[in-house]
Amino acid sequence: MSYYDIDSILTDAEKIPCTFQLDIPDLGYLDNTPTQPLKAGTKVNLPLWLAEMLAIANASDTEGKPFVTFDLPPALGNDVVQALKADPRAVPLRDQSAHFYGLATQMMELSEEQELAAILRKTFVIRASEVALYARKVGGVGHKGKGGADEGSNLGVGGAGEDFLRALDEWERSLFRKAHDGTKSGKEWMEGIKKH
Repeated sequence: MSYYDIDSILTDAEKIPCTFQLDIPDLGYLDNTPTQPLKAGTKVNLPLWLAEMLAIANASDTEGKPFVTFDLPPALGNDVVQALKADPRAVPLRDQSAHFYGLATQMMELSEEQELAAILRKTFVIRASEVALYARKVGGVGHKGKGGADEGSNLGVGGAGEDFLRALDEWERSLFRKAHDGTKSGKEWMEGIKKH
């Protein structure tokens, strides 16, 4: 991603639950106690970019004892993971995080949970095919109408389509736009061929 990519910047600003394992002087302001040191056992939500920096610092510790541990954010919590296992299409990812896939990708670099990675891969594949299907319907390659002409769907104008689009995270919305534009351009090209 580009340095100026707004989606990347917003993903890096997502909060990650962290627990400090050591007393750290002069960091009490992270826990709203500016005159005190940050006590061991203190839980603080830190932006993802800072959590990544602390993870790098943890890895360079010669004693092997981390000074901070990380938990998965609520967007990747147990309830969400169980719902994704059951049916990835039924989970409104945008309600979890507007940049769900970006957050999940970066958290996988900090976490070693293989099962979570497999669930996220499956979610990605299933939801991407669903997004492509809806984009094709909206693009006008739908069912045959009266006289045998293709009629597009009004999916996305209201009803179920609006709910579907509202549940997509930013990456899925970008995929939807690209698939929709591609379908629309393909249809226009085919109509141009038929005229000649």
